[in-house]
Amino acid sequence: MSETPKFTVIDRRKFKAEDDDGSAPTPAAEPAAKTEVSAGPQLVVNGSKAEPEAETARESVPEPGNQEGVPPAPTAEESQRQKDAYEAAAQRLEDLLRAQNPGMGAPPAITFEHLVQQFYVSAMIQMGAGAQDGQRPRVDIVGARNTIDLLGVLAQKTRDNLTDAEIRTLDSVLFEVRMAFLELTSMISVQAMQPPPSPPQGRR
Repeated sequence: MSETPKFTVIDRRKFKAEDDDGSAPTPAAEPAAKTEVSAGPQLVVNGSKAEPEAETARESVPEPGNQEGVPPAPTAEESQRQKDAYEAAAQRLEDLLRAQNPGMGAPPAITFEHLVQQFYVSAMIQMGAGAQDGQRPRVDIVGARNTIDLLGVLAQKTRDNLTDAEIRTLDSVLFEVRMAFLELTSMISVQAMQPPPSPPQGRR
């Protein structure tokens, strides 16, 4: 029977444990209120903000259900202008890369499969895949769980808007990363239940 693999588990949770007396941690003091309130999203071009048009300017009033202080969503016009500016900047970057690498081909179009693949790779790396030979895998089990849950949210929210091929890809990736998570957590549980090695006894 082979030895149980050894893992280095990283816990990246960003909260503090309860106080020693069992009470919940004291929340941090709220930051001082700002004297100026943003008027909402604005187009940013070359480091400066474009002046919003009179008919699109809106007061910064939180929408129902939003957290206090969250600016309103951008208008369709603001989103379109920012998208155009982004695409122009991306094209300038591609032209610069082509000038330095004349033989470079056109970049592939980004598809839904690329998004799913990105989550898959992130989850597998967080579960220790890709470690160099002879090195102990570094496992971020909490980060892996979060990434897998994000894939689940993506599947739930996009189900009615995907092609059959995209659904098969997403379902297959979800099945694989969840299975890897189950196997890894089982190994970690077995390793945690093993008694620590006894210290060597001194000579009499």
